Amino acid sequence: MKKSFFSWRATLAGLAGALLLIANALAQDSCGLCAKQVVINSELATCFLDQYDQFAKTSSDAVVVDLSSCASRGVVEALPSPNKAPAEPDMQFIVSRPQLVCLKKQLEAPGIVLDPSATIELDSCK
Repeated sequence: MKKSFFSWRATLAGLAGALLLIANALAQDSCGLCAKQVVINSELATCFLDQYDQFAKTSSDAVVVDLSSCASRGVVEALPSPNKAPAEPDMQFIVSRPQLVCLKKQLEAPGIVLDPSATIELDSCK
């Protein structure tokens, strides 16, 4: 009888430990779908900043940013440099609330070079 009681306690302790590990993992990475980085150019950055208040109003912890309506039409893009083609800008991405605020701050930073495109790291924005 004591053996089954011990097994029950061990099982309960193991389950509690597993739940704590899962909770810790979720706390560290609360947004599994959130972007780790965003590739953006000056046109999309301006559009993002113009629409920032709308993005910030959403009630969700994960914010869907859709800049597909911001792309210019009829403008010929600059030719890529022969050394390395610029990364294609991200038109749609998901960020957490802290990442949204951080992205805004990074895009408003003086001296940021966004053309032909820039990669903004969001790993430190959690």
